[in-house]
Amino acid sequence: MDRIIEKKKWTPKKIATIVGIAVGVAILTTIFLSTFGKSRLRVEGERMTIAEVKKAGFREFIPVTGTIQPISTIYLDLQEGGRVEEIFVEDGVILKKGQAILRLGNTDLELSLVNQETSVYNLLSQMQIAQNGARQNTISRLNQTVDVESEVVEAKRIYEINEKLLTNNVLAQQDFNESENRYKYLLEKKKLVKEISEQDSLASVEQMKQVEQSYKGAQNGLELMRRKFSDLTVCAPVDGQLTSLDAEIGQSKGKGERIGQIDVLSGFKVRVDVDEHYISRIYPGLEGQYKQGDTTYILVIKKVYTQVSNGRFAVDMMFRGKAPESIRRGQSLQIRIALSDETEALLIPRGGFYQQTGGNWIFKVTKSGDKAYRIPIRIGRQNPDFYEVLEGLEPGEKVVVNSYENYGDIQELIINNWQLTIDN
Repeated sequence: MDRIIEKKKWTPKKIATIVGIAVGVAILTTIFLSTFGKSRLRVEGERMTIAEVKKAGFREFIPVTGTIQPISTIYLDLQEGGRVEEIFVEDGVILKKGQAILRLGNTDLELSLVNQETSVYNLLSQMQIAQNGARQNTISRLNQTVDVESEVVEAKRIYEINEKLLTNNVLAQQDFNESENRYKYLLEKKKLVKEISEQDSLASVEQMKQVEQSYKGAQNGLELMRRKFSDLTVCAPVDGQLTSLDAEIGQSKGKGERIGQIDVLSGFKVRVDVDEHYISRIYPGLEGQYKQGDTTYILVIKKVYTQVSNGRFAVDMMFRGKAPESIRRGQSLQIRIALSDETEALLIPRGGFYQQTGGNWIFKVTKSGDKAYRIPIRIGRQNPDFYEVLEGLEPGEKVVVNSYENYGDIQELIINNWQLTIDN
């Protein structure tokens, strides 16, 4: 009779397989727990940037680029239009005040000048004629006055003689009356001649005033016309360098057209473009620093142009005190504009960690230096060099400031070769 043989469940091969799998799982579990189970990551110290937290003076500032420009620029806008007849200098030359640059021709203005001169000469002739007429009239009145006074004297003499004769009954009453009437008539005539002479004198004076005023007005018009004519020769209004001259012989230029500019070379200013984000914090009087070698120069904002273009606005800055001797027009300067006064603050250097943390946390290195763990912090102000720490750190502590891009959600860093890192 056949017997059923029971199949063994735990063969040596099967047991060996199970043991191998268990060992592998244990190894993987150990590795996982040692590396990830506690959110730890082992990193090489030479690939990290570790900085010390320090308490020091802090000033909020922004870096900007400025361009050296002349302290002032005078634009050459034509006072009168015309055709370019002569050009006396070349673009870029250094000019003295009053030096001729170019000459324009304008026949209409020349004709107006001639007509104005003719008008002045005519008025001058009229004034001379009026003066001669007034002088002759005065002479005539004076002669008339003298004649009348002479007649009055003679009539008075006869009247007084006749009065005596009438008293002695030597002269008839009729003859006396005639001499008396003539004497009285001449007295009234003298009075009338005097009044007429005075009126003529006043009229002559008034007429002369009018003629002189007309002549002065014409002279002023002539002077204005001559100045307009002289404006056809464009001259340098100040000492400086002629730039951007735009004129050619035979070219027609209109009144008010700009033909160039003169840069005043007695000093320099710095034109700076600033991001519009800071427009509410930039104002005249703010200071900036420019460093050349071992020397730091102070600049002060003198003018703010509030018009925003392409997200930026311009300011003009001037050197306080002596400017660097080596600077030249068109040169670029790297300037730091201070947005606040210097105050003492807890600082850490800027670094790539901020992009991943937003300044809300950071890895702080232990005193032993072989580990770093994640702690919350609060960042305040910042400048291109430092962050201000408001909470979470103390002076003398060390933190990891390089980028955290490869750290993910790690809570603790195991630092290899930490001693090398700290020494560096």
